[in-house]
Amino acid sequence: MAKKRPQTTTKRPQLSDAEVPVVGAREPCPCGSGRRYKACHGRAAAHAATELVHRPFEGLPGEGDWVALRELVPAATVELPLREGLPEGVPSVTLATVLPMAWPALRRDDGSVLLGLQNDTASGDISRDLADTLQRALSAAPGTPVEGRRAPAEGPRLQDLLDPEGTFEPVVHSGFEFWVPDAENATPEVAASLERANAAAIPTVKLSGVDCAYWCETPEKNHLRWVMPHPEERLLDALARLHAAGRSSLGEGTRLVGSFRAHGLVVPVWDLPKGFTAEDTEKPAAEFAERLAAALAVEEPLTAEERRARGGLTNRQVTLN
Repeated sequence: MAKKRPQTTTKRPQLSDAEVPVVGAREPCPCGSGRRYKACHGRAAAHAATELVHRPFEGLPGEGDWVALRELVPAATVELPLREGLPEGVPSVTLATVLPMAWPALRRDDGSVLLGLQNDTASGDISRDLADTLQRALSAAPGTPVEGRRAPAEGPRLQDLLDPEGTFEPVVHSGFEFWVPDAENATPEVAASLERANAAAIPTVKLSGVDCAYWCETPEKNHLRWVMPHPEERLLDALARLHAAGRSSLGEGTRLVGSFRAHGLVVPVWDLPKGFTAEDTEKPAAEFAERLAAALAVEEPLTAEERRARGGLTNRQVTLN
């Protein structure tokens, strides 16, 4: 019979949540106890009551585009207006899909701030984690990245820091040259990261005629992924009505193949022929938006055929976050 391991009485150094950086479960705990993180401060973190916020970007201008940039778009930037204005010495704050070396944020040499959106976050509220990173970036020394950490539970959210009357206008890039003002003189590490990121980026274009719709090109076929703000059940009913009536496509050779759920919003997805460009998609997408608006206004219960179409669409639905 195996002997029980003796109980240790060694006390862990006391750290607040805000002081514990994000580390791997098997890495040494950053508090200096000598234990693995999962057996030290990670144990308390794993049991912390962090309620998952299903729509972390709700209430922000451009919620659908926030979701798209978090989940769909490889390379994009957006200028962020702050509620209280820019602090002295900070010429601009720019949201970026990803940053070099997967940094959560970067204070550039000129004092400007880049905030990364697609990083892993430590709590169930992406908005609070991003707000904490942004605040620390605003006060960081120029020329330094900002590391990830667990945001204080009482800290602000993006909705508290960003101007609610501001605009959110993403600029989609073909690569990640926006990382560095002078790519030719980038450090070897950043240059290597830039090369890897550019090689992996899927060509993506934001449609101009409808909101929150993104065309992308993949080796086999092209796609349109469209983040929609409508209540989920009502939207799925409307899509089912159109699908059953044979009016859910975007033209010959295109097909509505399903949808996924991301951060509380539904994202329908269409397959497009390989030669179907973003420009080709503009007009049929605008026409579909009109058909969808009419279908959303219908109050009658679904017919048997429409219920079957809805079942087919929901059976192919997945949840990203």
